Amino acid sequence: MGDEARPILVVGSVALDAVHTPTESASEVLGGAASYFCLSASMFAPVRLVAVVGEDFPAEHRRLLESRSIDLAGLQMRPGKTFRWTARYSGVRLDNRETLDTQLNVFADFHPVLPDAYRDSKVVFLANIQPELQLEVLEQVPEAEFIACDTMKLWLDTARQGLERLFKRVDCVMVNDEEAVQFSGQRFLPAAAHVILSYGPRVVIIKRGENGSLLFTRDRVFLAPAHPLEAVRDPTGAGDAFAGALLGAVARAGHGGDDVLRRGMLYGSVLGSLAVEDFSVRRIVEADMRGIEVRLSNLVDMISLDGTRSK
Repeated sequence: MGDEARPILVVGSVALDAVHTPTESASEVLGGAASYFCLSASMFAPVRLVAVVGEDFPAEHRRLLESRSIDLAGLQMRPGKTFRWTARYSGVRLDNRETLDTQLNVFADFHPVLPDAYRDSKVVFLANIQPELQLEVLEQVPEAEFIACDTMKLWLDTARQGLERLFKRVDCVMVNDEEAVQFSGQRFLPAAAHVILSYGPRVVIIKRGENGSLLFTRDRVFLAPAHPLEAVRDPTGAGDAFAGALLGAVARAGHGGDDVLRRGMLYGSVLGSLAVEDFSVRRIVEADMRGIEVRLSNLVDMISLDGTRSK
Protein backbone atom coordinates (compact mmCIF):
# COMPACT_ATOMS: atom_id res chain seq x y z
CA MET A 1 0.00 0.00 0.00
CA GLY A 2 1.40 3.36 -0.99
CA ASP A 3 2.34 5.71 1.88
CA GLU A 4 0.71 8.65 0.12
CA ALA A 5 -2.51 6.88 -0.84
CA ARG A 6 -5.63 8.85 0.02
CA PRO A 7 -8.13 7.24 2.39
CA ILE A 8 -11.19 5.80 0.68
CA LEU A 9 -14.61 6.29 2.25
CA VAL A 10 -17.06 3.43 1.70
CA VAL A 11 -20.68 3.38 2.86
CA GLY A 12 -22.59 0.13 2.55
CA SER A 13 -23.58 -3.14 4.16
CA VAL A 14 -21.69 -5.46 6.47
CA ALA A 15 -23.49 -8.77 6.79
CA LEU A 16 -23.35 -12.36 7.91
CA ASP A 17 -23.88 -14.64 4.92
CA ALA A 18 -24.93 -18.23 4.40
CA VAL A 19 -24.03 -19.54 0.95
CA HIS A 20 -24.93 -22.90 -0.55
CA THR A 21 -23.63 -24.55 -3.73
CA PRO A 22 -24.34 -28.05 -5.07
CA THR A 23 -21.25 -29.43 -3.31
CA GLU A 24 -20.60 -27.32 -0.20
CA SER A 25 -21.89 -24.59 2.09
CA ALA A 26 -20.69 -21.88 4.45
CA SER A 27 -22.74 -20.22 7.20
CA GLU A 28 -22.38 -17.10 9.35
CA VAL A 29 -19.43 -15.91 7.28
CA LEU A 30 -18.44 -12.28 6.78
CA GLY A 31 -20.34 -10.73 3.88
CA GLY A 32 -21.93 -7.53 2.67
CA ALA A 33 -20.81 -5.25 -0.14
CA ALA A 34 -18.75 -3.00 2.13
CA SER A 35 -16.82 -5.94 3.59
CA TYR A 36 -15.66 -7.18 0.19
CA PHE A 37 -14.93 -3.63 -0.94
CA CYS A 38 -12.92 -2.76 2.19
CA LEU A 39 -10.71 -5.81 2.15
CA SER A 40 -9.98 -5.40 -1.55
CA ALA A 41 -9.38 -1.64 -1.40
CA SER A 42 -7.17 -1.95 1.68
CA MET A 43 -4.54 -3.66 -0.48
CA PHE A 44 -3.99 -0.25 -2.08
CA ALA A 45 -5.02 2.47 0.38
CA PRO A 46 -6.43 3.13 3.86
CA VAL A 47 -10.20 2.70 4.09
CA ARG A 48 -12.86 4.45 6.16
CA LEU A 49 -15.94 2.28 6.71
CA VAL A 50 -19.46 3.51 7.44
CA ALA A 51 -21.92 0.70 8.12
CA VAL A 52 -24.02 -0.83 10.90
CA VAL A 53 -23.90 -4.19 12.66
CA GLY A 54 -25.76 -5.76 15.54
CA GLU A 55 -24.58 -6.87 18.97
CA ASP A 56 -24.06 -10.37 17.59
CA PHE A 57 -21.38 -9.30 15.11
CA PRO A 58 -18.43 -11.62 15.76
CA ALA A 59 -15.39 -10.01 17.35
CA GLU A 60 -13.15 -11.99 15.00
CA HIS A 61 -14.65 -10.20 11.99
CA ARG A 62 -14.08 -6.82 13.61
CA ARG A 63 -10.47 -7.76 14.39
CA LEU A 64 -9.95 -8.81 10.77
CA LEU A 65 -11.17 -5.47 9.44
CA GLU A 66 -9.08 -3.54 11.96
CA SER A 67 -5.97 -5.49 10.97
CA ARG A 68 -6.22 -4.32 7.34
CA SER A 69 -5.86 -0.51 7.66
CA ILE A 70 -9.65 -0.15 7.80
CA ASP A 71 -10.84 2.65 10.09
CA LEU A 72 -13.94 1.47 11.96
CA ALA A 73 -14.89 4.75 13.63
CA GLY A 74 -17.93 4.81 11.33
CA LEU A 75 -19.02 1.23 12.03
CA GLN A 76 -22.11 1.62 14.18
CA MET A 77 -23.07 -1.17 16.60
CA ARG A 78 -26.77 -1.18 17.41
CA PRO A 79 -28.97 -3.31 19.68
CA GLY A 80 -30.31 -6.24 17.69
CA LYS A 81 -29.02 -8.61 15.07
CA THR A 82 -26.68 -8.05 12.14
CA PHE A 83 -28.00 -8.05 8.57
CA ARG A 84 -28.15 -11.64 7.29
CA TRP A 85 -28.34 -12.94 3.73
CA THR A 86 -28.77 -16.53 2.52
CA ALA A 87 -28.37 -17.64 -1.08
CA ARG A 88 -27.97 -20.74 -3.20
CA TYR A 89 -25.90 -20.94 -6.38
CA SER A 90 -26.52 -23.55 -9.07
CA GLY A 91 -25.53 -24.29 -12.64
CA VAL A 92 -22.34 -25.68 -14.08
CA ARG A 93 -20.50 -22.39 -13.46
CA LEU A 94 -22.54 -21.38 -10.39
CA ASP A 95 -24.04 -18.57 -12.45
CA ASN A 96 -27.61 -18.98 -11.22
CA ARG A 97 -28.27 -17.33 -7.86
CA GLU A 98 -31.38 -17.71 -5.73
CA THR A 99 -31.79 -15.55 -2.64
CA LEU A 100 -33.34 -17.79 0.01
CA ASP A 101 -33.60 -15.35 2.91
CA THR A 102 -32.89 -11.71 3.68
CA GLN A 103 -33.06 -10.42 7.25
CA LEU A 104 -32.26 -6.71 7.31
CA ASN A 105 -32.33 -6.50 11.11
CA VAL A 106 -30.39 -3.39 12.27
CA PHE A 107 -29.66 -2.49 8.64
CA ALA A 108 -33.37 -1.74 8.12
CA ASP A 109 -33.06 1.57 10.00
CA PHE A 110 -29.54 2.46 8.91
CA HIS A 111 -28.79 6.10 8.16
CA PRO A 112 -25.16 6.88 7.38
CA VAL A 113 -23.72 9.49 9.74
CA LEU A 114 -20.08 10.21 9.01
CA PRO A 115 -17.62 10.87 11.83
CA ASP A 116 -16.18 14.37 11.57
CA ALA A 117 -12.79 12.93 10.61
CA TYR A 118 -14.33 11.31 7.51
CA ARG A 119 -15.90 14.46 6.08
CA ASP A 120 -12.73 15.49 4.25
CA SER A 121 -12.72 12.26 2.21
CA LYS A 122 -11.61 12.80 -1.37
CA VAL A 123 -12.34 9.31 -2.75
CA VAL A 124 -15.82 7.92 -2.01
CA PHE A 125 -17.60 4.67 -2.86
CA LEU A 126 -21.35 4.44 -2.35
CA ALA A 127 -22.00 0.71 -2.19
CA ASN A 128 -25.32 -0.87 -3.01
CA ILE A 129 -27.77 0.79 -0.61
CA GLN A 130 -30.92 2.86 -1.18
CA PRO A 131 -30.30 5.87 -3.44
CA GLU A 132 -31.70 8.23 -0.81
CA LEU A 133 -29.06 7.02 1.65
CA GLN A 134 -26.36 7.42 -0.97
CA LEU A 135 -27.53 11.00 -1.48
CA GLU A 136 -27.39 11.57 2.29
CA VAL A 137 -23.71 10.65 2.20
CA LEU A 138 -22.99 13.18 -0.54
CA GLU A 139 -24.23 15.98 1.71
CA GLN A 140 -21.50 15.03 4.20
CA VAL A 141 -18.45 14.93 1.89
CA PRO A 142 -18.10 18.46 0.47
CA GLU A 143 -14.45 17.93 -0.47
CA ALA A 144 -14.95 14.71 -2.46
CA GLU A 145 -13.04 14.63 -5.74
CA PHE A 146 -13.92 11.17 -7.08
CA ILE A 147 -17.25 9.55 -6.21
CA ALA A 148 -18.35 6.16 -7.52
CA CYS A 149 -21.65 4.41 -6.86
CA ASP A 150 -23.09 0.95 -7.31
CA THR A 151 -26.75 -0.03 -7.45
CA MET A 152 -29.03 -3.00 -8.15
CA LYS A 153 -32.22 -4.03 -9.88
CA LEU A 154 -34.41 -3.39 -6.83
CA TRP A 155 -33.58 0.33 -6.84
CA LEU A 156 -34.15 0.51 -10.59
CA ASP A 157 -37.65 -0.83 -9.95
CA THR A 158 -38.50 1.19 -6.85
CA ALA A 159 -36.29 4.30 -6.69
CA ARG A 160 -35.71 5.44 -10.27
CA GLN A 161 -35.97 9.15 -9.48
CA GLY A 162 -33.48 8.84 -6.65
CA LEU A 163 -31.03 7.11 -8.96
CA GLU A 164 -31.39 9.85 -11.55
CA ARG A 165 -30.56 12.47 -8.91
CA LEU A 166 -27.63 10.39 -7.74
CA PHE A 167 -26.17 9.88 -11.21
CA LYS A 168 -26.07 13.65 -11.68
CA ARG A 169 -23.76 13.99 -8.68
CA VAL A 170 -21.22 11.18 -9.07
CA ASP A 171 -18.17 10.72 -11.26
CA CYS A 172 -18.54 6.99 -11.90
CA VAL A 173 -21.59 4.72 -12.10
CA MET A 174 -21.12 0.96 -11.80
CA VAL A 175 -23.85 -1.40 -12.97
CA ASN A 176 -24.05 -4.88 -14.41
CA ASP A 177 -25.19 -5.50 -17.96
CA GLU A 178 -28.80 -6.31 -17.07
CA GLU A 179 -29.10 -3.18 -14.92
CA ALA A 180 -27.63 -1.01 -17.68
CA VAL A 181 -30.19 -2.30 -20.17
CA GLN A 182 -33.06 -1.92 -17.70
CA PHE A 183 -32.19 1.64 -16.69
CA SER A 184 -31.52 2.88 -20.21
CA GLY A 185 -34.16 1.03 -22.18
CA GLN A 186 -31.44 0.21 -24.72
CA ARG A 187 -30.66 -3.33 -25.86
CA PHE A 188 -26.96 -2.84 -26.56
CA LEU A 189 -24.40 -1.86 -23.95
CA PRO A 190 -22.70 1.07 -25.73
CA ALA A 191 -26.09 2.73 -26.24
CA ALA A 192 -27.08 1.91 -22.66
CA ALA A 193 -23.87 3.45 -21.32
CA HIS A 194 -24.40 6.67 -23.24
CA VAL A 195 -27.89 7.05 -21.81
CA ILE A 196 -26.43 6.78 -18.30
CA LEU A 197 -23.63 9.20 -19.22
CA SER A 198 -26.26 11.72 -20.29
CA TYR A 199 -27.31 12.07 -16.63
CA GLY A 200 -23.93 13.50 -15.72
CA PRO A 201 -21.29 10.96 -14.64
CA ARG A 202 -17.95 11.09 -16.41
CA VAL A 203 -17.53 7.32 -16.39
CA VAL A 204 -19.85 4.32 -16.63
CA ILE A 205 -18.52 0.85 -15.86
CA ILE A 206 -20.62 -2.11 -16.90
CA LYS A 207 -19.75 -5.38 -15.16
CA ARG A 208 -20.31 -8.59 -17.12
CA GLY A 209 -19.15 -11.34 -14.78
CA GLU A 210 -16.93 -13.91 -16.47
CA ASN A 211 -17.05 -11.77 -19.63
CA GLY A 212 -15.13 -8.94 -17.98
CA SER A 213 -16.13 -5.30 -17.73
CA LEU A 214 -16.49 -2.27 -19.98
CA LEU A 215 -15.54 1.33 -19.19
CA PHE A 216 -17.32 4.06 -21.12
CA THR A 217 -16.63 7.77 -21.25
CA ARG A 218 -18.22 10.12 -23.75
CA ASP A 219 -15.56 9.42 -26.36
CA ARG A 220 -13.69 6.28 -25.28
CA VAL A 221 -14.28 2.63 -24.43
CA PHE A 222 -12.03 0.21 -22.57
CA LEU A 223 -12.56 -3.54 -22.19
CA ALA A 224 -11.05 -5.33 -19.20
CA PRO A 225 -11.24 -9.12 -19.45
CA ALA A 226 -12.05 -11.30 -16.48
CA HIS A 227 -9.15 -13.38 -15.23
CA PRO A 228 -9.78 -16.99 -16.38
CA LEU A 229 -10.32 -19.47 -13.56
CA GLU A 230 -10.33 -23.24 -13.46
CA ALA A 231 -12.91 -23.33 -10.68
CA VAL A 232 -15.30 -21.07 -8.75
CA ARG A 233 -16.39 -21.84 -5.18
CA ASP A 234 -18.51 -18.80 -4.26
CA PRO A 235 -19.40 -16.00 -6.72
CA THR A 236 -20.54 -13.66 -3.93
CA GLY A 237 -18.77 -10.33 -3.70
CA ALA A 238 -16.83 -10.40 -6.96
CA GLY A 239 -18.24 -7.06 -8.12
CA ASP A 240 -17.56 -5.40 -4.77
CA ALA A 241 -13.98 -6.70 -4.73
CA PHE A 242 -13.61 -5.34 -8.27
CA ALA A 243 -14.84 -1.93 -7.12
CA GLY A 244 -12.47 -1.97 -4.15
CA ALA A 245 -9.45 -2.50 -6.37
CA LEU A 246 -10.61 0.15 -8.84
CA LEU A 247 -11.11 2.80 -6.14
CA GLY A 248 -7.89 1.66 -4.52
CA ALA A 249 -6.03 2.47 -7.71
CA VAL A 250 -7.66 5.91 -7.82
CA ALA A 251 -6.74 6.60 -4.18
CA ARG A 252 -3.18 5.45 -4.69
CA ALA A 253 -2.72 7.59 -7.81
CA GLY A 254 -4.45 10.62 -6.32
CA HIS A 255 -6.73 11.10 -9.32
CA GLY A 256 -9.24 9.28 -11.52
CA GLY A 257 -7.69 9.84 -14.94
CA ASP A 258 -8.37 7.44 -17.79
CA ASP A 259 -5.03 5.67 -17.43
CA VAL A 260 -5.61 5.12 -13.71
CA LEU A 261 -9.14 3.82 -14.29
CA ARG A 262 -7.95 1.40 -16.96
CA ARG A 263 -5.26 -0.03 -14.72
CA GLY A 264 -7.72 -0.04 -11.84
CA MET A 265 -10.13 -2.15 -13.86
CA LEU A 266 -7.41 -4.73 -14.46
CA TYR A 267 -6.67 -4.79 -10.74
CA GLY A 268 -10.42 -5.17 -10.29
CA SER A 269 -10.42 -8.24 -12.52
CA VAL A 270 -7.65 -9.71 -10.39
CA LEU A 271 -9.37 -9.07 -7.04
CA GLY A 272 -12.71 -10.23 -8.42
CA SER A 273 -11.10 -13.48 -9.51
CA LEU A 274 -9.60 -13.97 -6.07
CA ALA A 275 -12.93 -13.34 -4.34
CA VAL A 276 -14.69 -16.23 -6.07
CA GLU A 277 -11.99 -18.82 -5.39
CA ASP A 278 -13.25 -19.42 -1.85
CA PHE A 279 -16.22 -18.65 0.38
CA SER A 280 -16.66 -15.21 1.90
CA VAL A 281 -13.56 -12.98 1.93
CA ARG A 282 -11.12 -15.78 2.68
CA ARG A 283 -9.15 -15.68 -0.54
CA ILE A 284 -8.84 -11.89 -0.51
CA VAL A 285 -7.52 -12.03 3.05
CA GLU A 286 -4.93 -14.64 2.07
CA ALA A 287 -3.66 -12.58 -0.87
CA ASP A 288 -0.71 -10.21 -0.77
CA MET A 289 0.35 -7.46 -3.13
CA ARG A 290 3.10 -9.55 -4.66
CA GLY A 291 0.63 -12.25 -5.68
CA ILE A 292 -1.79 -9.63 -6.98
CA GLU A 293 0.92 -8.10 -9.16
CA VAL A 294 1.84 -11.53 -10.53
CA ARG A 295 -1.77 -12.23 -11.45
CA LEU A 296 -2.05 -8.77 -13.00
CA SER A 297 1.07 -9.44 -15.06
CA ASN A 298 -0.41 -12.74 -16.23
CA LEU A 299 -3.65 -11.01 -17.20
CA VAL A 300 -1.82 -8.32 -19.17
CA ASP A 301 0.21 -11.02 -20.91
CA MET A 302 -3.01 -12.75 -21.97
CA ILE A 303 -4.22 -9.66 -23.82
CA SER A 304 -0.88 -8.38 -25.13
CA LEU A 305 -0.56 -8.47 -28.93
CA ASP A 306 3.11 -9.43 -28.79
CA GLY A 307 2.91 -11.64 -25.71
CA THR A 308 5.39 -9.49 -23.81
CA ARG A 309 4.89 -9.64 -20.06
CA SER A 310 4.41 -6.39 -18.19
CA LYS A 311 7.16 -5.52 -15.75
